[in-house]
Amino acid sequence: MPQTETTPERVENSAAEQARQRIMEAAMEVFLRAGYLGAKVDEIAAVAGSSKQTIYKRFGSKDKLFEHIVMDRLEGIDKIFREAIGELASTDEVENTLRMVAHRFVHLLTRPAQLRIRRLVIAEAGRFPQLGRAYFEAGPERVHAMLASCFAQLTERGLLRVTEPELAANHFTWLVVSVPVNKVMFCGDDTRFSDAELDHYAEAGIDVFLSAYRLPASTSA
Repeated sequence: MPQTETTPERVENSAAEQARQRIMEAAMEVFLRAGYLGAKVDEIAAVAGSSKQTIYKRFGSKDKLFEHIVMDRLEGIDKIFREAIGELASTDEVENTLRMVAHRFVHLLTRPAQLRIRRLVIAEAGRFPQLGRAYFEAGPERVHAMLASCFAQLTERGLLRVTEPELAANHFTWLVVSVPVNKVMFCGDDTRFSDAELDHYAEAGIDVFLSAYRLPASTSA
C-alpha cells in the first residue's frame, strides 16, 4: 500500500489543532470550576500547558474563547442529530425508527461534556445573552425544527397523525430526555444513569409519544 506522505505543513497543522483542543478543554475545566468571572486566563494557560500570550493570539480574548467552546460543542452534536433525524424522515418503519432516534438522543444529551456546556451557557446567559440565543437557535431550536419537518412529512405520508409538528417535536424530546437531563443539571456531574436506565426512559417516552400521535388502528390498516 502506498504510504501517505506527512508534510511539514500537515505536522504543523496537526500540532496546532492539538494545542487548540488542549486550550479549549482547559478553559472548559476552569470555566466550570470558577464560573466565567472567576476564570483567569493565566490559570487556563497553566492547565493547558500553554501561555497566556498564545491563548490571546489564538482566540483574541476570554470572551471569544468562551464563545468558541460553546459553538465547537454544538457543531459536533449537530452532525449526529442530522444523521439520526435524516433516517426518520425517510423511514417506512416509523415506530422502530422513532425508538432508534430516541435511544440516540437520550444517550447523546446525557453525556457529561454535553451537560456541562449546557449548564455553563445557562449560568452565563445574563452576561452573554447573544451567545445563549445562538446556542438555543443552533441546538434545541434547530433540532426541533428538523423533527417538526419529519413529523409533517410522516403525517403527509399517512404514517403519523400530527397537527402541530413543532409542538410534537418538543413533546418527543422532553418525553425522552427530561428526567435524566433535569436531574443531572440540578444535581451535578456525580449523578449517573446506567445504559439500561437511559434506554428505559427512551422506550417509555416513545410509548407515550405514540399513544398521542400514532394513527388509529382503523386508519392505518
